[in-house]
This record gives sequence, C-alpha cells and structure tokens, in this order.
Amino acid sequence: MGERRYALLSVSDKTGIENLGRGLVDLGFKLLSTGGTASALKAAGLPITMVSDYTGSPEILGGRVKTLHPRIHGGILARDVEEHLDELEQVEGNLIDLVVVNLYPFQRTSEIPSVKLPELVEQIDIGGPCLLRAAAKNFERVTVISDPKEYENILWHLAHDSEVPLEKRYEMALKAFAHTAAYDAAISSTLPKFDVNTKERFGGLR
Repeated sequence: MGERRYALLSVSDKTGIENLGRGLVDLGFKLLSTGGTASALKAAGLPITMVSDYTGSPEILGGRVKTLHPRIHGGILARDVEEHLDELEQVEGNLIDLVVVNLYPFQRTSEIPSVKLPELVEQIDIGGPCLLRAAAKNFERVTVISDPKEYENILWHLAHDSEVPLEKRYEMALKAFAHTAAYDAAISSTLPKFDVNTKERFGGLR
C-alpha cells in the first residue's frame, strides 16, 4: 500500500465541494469519487479516481450499488495495526483517511405534494449511511464530514497540523451518527404516510 493519503468524496449537496477537493489535492490527497460528485470535481479541473476504477467493479443497478466494496469499506474500517494492514493489502486496498458524504434528499423529496412512493423510495440512500457509519466508527484514525460547513475547518487543521485532532474527529463522528439517525427517523416516519398499493400519499389521514 502506498503512503499517499486517500479521501473519498460522494455528496448529494455539492456546496463547497470543489474548494474542498482543491484544498485536499494541494495537501497531497488522492481523491476517490462517484457519479455527480466526480463530475463536479472534474469540471473544476481536479484529478480524481472513480470509485469504480479503484475497485475494478462498475456501478450497477442504476447507481444503487457504487461504494459497497471491500477495498472501500476495508480502507475506511481498517485500524492501523499489522493484521488489518495485511488483510487490506490482500485486497489491494489503501487506507482511506477522510470520508466526505451527505445523503440523498429524502426529506426534501417527501415534502413535494405530488411525490409518489416509488420516487420517494429511490431517495433512500444506502451506500451513504454505510460510508458515514464506517468512518464514524473508526474515528480514531478516520475523519468523517457530513456537513459542508465543516470543510474550511477541516482543511485548516490538515494544513496547520497535518492531521485532524482526535477530539475533532470524535466530534465529527458524533455529528455523522446524528445525521444518519435523523435520516432514518425521517424515513420511518414518512413511509407510513403512503399507500403501498396506490403509491399515493394517504389523504390527510396521517
């Protein structure tokens, strides 16, 4: 495994993502990305590696499966211990030090009066929560960012300290867990408002 640091960027809200990507590249990070995020970073002239190229596995099912791969989750969840590093090397993975993810706009979509159940279901993010939870679990080594407002602060730490302090990584992990918890709560409270047969919202009953 190389010594270069890796960052994975895959966001629905692309506010500030080009500036973050540029700052990370300037600091020596290699960027891994997917879909629309990759397109935005490429449009900004930044060098990125598509996750599908990195893993050797194409995105499938219309993008439903993009990041669910051992090289990705192994790189995030691996602790900096010999056993984990050896296993990661066996799958030709690298340690991923920074994970930047925010989730599909389920809540915003649910507020559209005419939305039907199938459209809403497609806004249930799968890979995003997995990435956030994996990175948050491994906060002792990995920095997770779920809020674009944190980009500038994280770049400052990386530029001045070469790393994000443990206390800040822990704070960011707690924020990511709160983000996924609120997201799941929105799903579980919203789906019962729809009739599974007609796909329509119940008329004022819930």
